[in-house]
Amino acid sequence: MAATVDEITINYTEDDQLIVQELDKVILSKGAWTTILFRYQEWNRAKGEYGPEKYSIRRYQKVSGTYRPKSKFNISSKSQAEKIVEALNGWIQ
Repeated sequence: MAATVDEITINYTEDDQLIVQELDKVILSKGAWTTILFRYQEWNRAKGEYGPEKYSIRRYQKVSGTYRPKSKFNISSKSQAEKIVEALNGWIQ
């Protein structure tokens, strides 16, 4: 478990293979409740390579000095990400 926001990652290794590879992250909010937007790729065992970029918004709560995952929303494609950006741009302009 991560003790600081900067230590939080979605990298995931199984049998010495990095299955989920974090490419980037943006900390959207800090505090007892933290929200982070991640850009990542998943390992495709059949093809032996990483798949397309995906995105995930995740919330963490700090409990007893460590951040624990509480919820997540996975954006499964570039197309879905573009639609979210378009909707948000329309709302905040």
